[in-house]
Amino acid sequence: MTKQVPLRVAIAGYGVVGKRRREHIDSFANLQTVAVCDRTVDGDGVFDDGVRYFHSYKDLLQTDIDVLFVCLTNDVAAEVTIAGLERGLHVFCEKPPGRTVSDIRRVIACEKNHPGQKLKYGFNHRYHESVRDALELVEAGAMGRMINLRGVYGKSKLITFDQSDWRTKREIAGGGVLLDQGIHMADLMRLFAGEFHTVHSFVSNEFWNFDVEDNAYALMRSENRVVAMLHSSATQWQHRFRMEMTLEKGALILSGILSGSKSYGNETLTVVRLEDGPQGVPRENTTQYHEDPSWADEIAEFADCIVSDESVRNGSSEDALRTMELVYRIYDADPEWREKIGTF
Repeated sequence: MTKQVPLRVAIAGYGVVGKRRREHIDSFANLQTVAVCDRTVDGDGVFDDGVRYFHSYKDLLQTDIDVLFVCLTNDVAAEVTIAGLERGLHVFCEKPPGRTVSDIRRVIACEKNHPGQKLKYGFNHRYHESVRDALELVEAGAMGRMINLRGVYGKSKLITFDQSDWRTKREIAGGGVLLDQGIHMADLMRLFAGEFHTVHSFVSNEFWNFDVEDNAYALMRSENRVVAMLHSSATQWQHRFRMEMTLEKGALILSGILSGSKSYGNETLTVVRLEDGPQGVPRENTTQYHEDPSWADEIAEFADCIVSDESVRNGSSEDALRTMELVYRIYDADPEWREKIGTF
């Protein structure tokens, strides 16, 4: 495919996320939204601004486009991603990549047959300034080896902000709060500490009583013996995002995250440095972040990969596979929950 500029973009799934993606897509001179689809629109037509709309993604894919953004429910995300690749498009798909690990494996099998296309997954939290600053400190090595991580990511219920109830239905969503929201924390833990090979967990749906989890508690260890504790919750009455990382010469604390809901508090990074070794008095410095460039930066990086014909740097299909495997290993590590989901 000729990488003309501006790249013509279509968005499959024009709900809250799809509309927010369009807002940022259209802010770049090298991208232009030309068509969208959503099951809620009545038939096919053209918006007042000239953007075409369709009820079916199959009709959307017949338009003259270069790039497809997939912002659909988990049960069809992999199907539409594959359809986009087979149509010769570059594809950006929101997390999670599907309902199950097998979904992303099917996508990767298709991707291998289309090496000219770029495929990127929306692990948006990697692009928050606090996360990027913390990663830079870890990779610089001055704070020493990672020892452990503790992370809590929680909200007050499974259905928030007047969304539909599809997230509570296993046949559509595949999983609950861990797959929907906690997957971001799992991805960040992989980013900072590498792959986890030993996993213990308790998974529960005992409060909201849906067929998907409302709490997942995991204790994990990597090959390098970095230990991580993760709590993903839909019974966190005050929304919370916090990840604490202990290194040999200090600690990094990510607290709060800027989001559309504005409900997770101020986004901060606290750097704790040991002045005179473990027995000394630590020095703390906290930075507060006031802007959220993550959505724009994520899309800009994707467009740059297409135009420059470079490999996807963050949110590759390999990232998506490894993070999905970790989520499902957490599910599988609880014998009672394993009976609910079966093998993966």
